[in-house]
Amino acid sequence: MSGHSHWATIKRKKGAADAKKGQVFTRLAREIVLAAREGGGDPDNNVGLQLAIERARAQNMPKDGIERAIKRGTGESKDGVVLEENTYEGYASNGIALIIECVTENRNRTVAEIRHILSRSGGSMAESGSVAWQFTRNAYFSFPSKGLDFDKVFELAVEAGADNIVEEDGEIEIFAPVESFKKISTALHNAKIHPDEAGLRMFPNMEVELDVEKTMQVLKVIEALEEFDDVQNVYSNLKISEEAMAALESE
Repeated sequence: MSGHSHWATIKRKKGAADAKKGQVFTRLAREIVLAAREGGGDPDNNVGLQLAIERARAQNMPKDGIERAIKRGTGESKDGVVLEENTYEGYASNGIALIIECVTENRNRTVAEIRHILSRSGGSMAESGSVAWQFTRNAYFSFPSKGLDFDKVFELAVEAGADNIVEEDGEIEIFAPVESFKKISTALHNAKIHPDEAGLRMFPNMEVELDVEKTMQVLKVIEALEEFDDVQNVYSNLKISEEAMAALESE
């Protein structure tokens, strides 16, 4: 399983990720707004919206909240708030590269807070393009393997365009080129497989491994960024060693 997934799994188990329901719903609503704005308000014809709604339902987001978010995205609801997507690049301590994806209605506030989080931990913001070249965007799906035939999932994913399918620690992960995202999403949906994670993710071309103490320092920075409401995703080129993983799980 990728380091990204290990980290996400640990946070889910420990309850550290999005501990407040309000924070969860805020992020889910933003995903729905953006998906509806980009591809329309009909989930049958908008895979991104379909997946965002599925994630919202999995977190027990109220139906009226989902419907309000769709209307905001399509422009039916005018609340005066304009959301924009921004991606920032930076470094955590020990030179670990970061890609920080945000959705905000106040860009100045977002930049100031990200800069503050990074600088207080020995990191810094970076010029646009100075970090991004170290990453490649790919389609990514993750879901529990329980009750599924891995060989059938493997065949389904490959036929839909996936180039890597992994089963480990009770999870199946699918990696694919960006252009295969919709076809794989549809194939999984038709097979009644509902991913815990599905989207376009940034993966490092080369990972950097640090000792356990320094790894923990970097992960604390990443966690602080993820706890900021305007941040949707944080990607890094940090490789989490088995020793660091054990330390995380024992906390």
